[in-house]
Amino acid sequence: MEMMKLALMSTFLFFLLFSTASHAYLAPRTLLYSFSKSSTNSNRSLTTKELWFNQTLDHYSPFDHHKFQQRYYEFLDYFRVPDGPIFLKICGESSCDGIANDYIGVLAKKFGAAVVSLEHRYYGKSSPFKSTTTENLRYLSSKQALFDLAVFRQYYQESLNLKLNRTGVENPWFVFGVSYSGALSAWFRLKFPHLTCGSLASSAVVLAVYNYTEFDQQIGESAGAECKAALQETTQLVEERLASNKKAVKTLFDAAELEIDGDFLYFLADAAATAFQYGNPDKLCPPLVQAKKDGEDLVEAYAKYVKEDYVGSFGVSVQTYDQRHLKDTTLNENSGDRLWWFQVCTEVAYFQVAPANDSIRSSQVDTRYHLDLCKKVFGEGIYPEVDKTNIYYGGTNIAGSKIVFTNGSQDPWRHASKQISSPDMPSFVMSCHNCGHGTDMRGCPQSPFNIEGNARNCGSPDAVEKVRHQIIEKMDLWLSECHASGRSSM
Repeated sequence: MEMMKLALMSTFLFFLLFSTASHAYLAPRTLLYSFSKSSTNSNRSLTTKELWFNQTLDHYSPFDHHKFQQRYYEFLDYFRVPDGPIFLKICGESSCDGIANDYIGVLAKKFGAAVVSLEHRYYGKSSPFKSTTTENLRYLSSKQALFDLAVFRQYYQESLNLKLNRTGVENPWFVFGVSYSGALSAWFRLKFPHLTCGSLASSAVVLAVYNYTEFDQQIGESAGAECKAALQETTQLVEERLASNKKAVKTLFDAAELEIDGDFLYFLADAAATAFQYGNPDKLCPPLVQAKKDGEDLVEAYAKYVKEDYVGSFGVSVQTYDQRHLKDTTLNENSGDRLWWFQVCTEVAYFQVAPANDSIRSSQVDTRYHLDLCKKVFGEGIYPEVDKTNIYYGGTNIAGSKIVFTNGSQDPWRHASKQISSPDMPSFVMSCHNCGHGTDMRGCPQSPFNIEGNARNCGSPDAVEKVRHQIIEKMDLWLSECHASGRSSM
């Protein structure tokens, strides 16, 4: 038996070595779900070996048979040949340059699973076109992406059967995703329940929201009274300086290139939100609150945080917020910004607008700012049809089954997720000082990268481990039911 396993693994390794192809390069970038790229530890990825297959461009057309090369990865070190489960880790709105060594590696080892990961169409090296004109982006949608996953899942199962010299056998599959890819994970189980035993939807933004005021409100709650007041005062002071000498204040933040005031104010709002979203509130709040107590210049104190932490440590580029950059249709390593905004402007919105009262972000970042951005960047007729999206998927009333929803208590995206358990769809919240976006998979904080999603730096490691234990219990149950039925799903 051991010799058979070795022979099979040799076949897999041969496939890994000789299934690569060259393609245009795009660097990592994401707007919803980002993690530090600063770590040089070779253990931060389970694999970076590229594999390719031909994907259908338009799954909805009976006449258009165009294909494009889509990138994927596989990790087989923990795979229990031949009947172990297959974990499909969905890549989201960024270049997918490998399978990160986060908590999914721990789960794969525990369950004897193979891990495969498919790059989202258009992002990274999986672009069907050589430019990102609005016309060329017509096949960029969550619906097309879900069919990509279904086609890939069938392709991979058939290729596995071929290598194992068998026919018609189905391994149990389980699907994972965080943030937008967390929504895709839930939606995949909803739309293709026969193709997976279950899904983990971590920080899954399943509810498309037109005016997402809850985002800013959660920032205020996560910040606490003192930090919230300091952030609000900072915003007011920035607005005053924009009115008197906008060049000086933008230069202070090394953001003079952001000519549109709304772009600049959006940049400053995101800088604060990211501290709570990814588990770094102590990088922002204590210094800012202390500066306020000491009577120091709050704008300068905030600029220090933005330049050193948001841009410096976290690695965000100022040009991401420049509408001139977003209008660039040249396919390059920065195209992911434009691609995600297209999905925002057509399907999901998530417009992070200032609440009518008690707002942290500037009131200039309103609905009109977002609608104008969509029009300027993509042209007339581009509008986020959130009602259609929510009718199609169900929003937080998703009528799925065997989906685990998880959220961090400080994450501003949690209000677009499903936070209340329902039959066969449990929802768990990790509550701690720095529990944020995707904490169950990434740990705290998320910059720098945590090998195997280590939770030791979370405000309450026990709270994270409790949710992880609940995830394992559901996975164990649902995978066992698949095994018992002899099918990949139920």
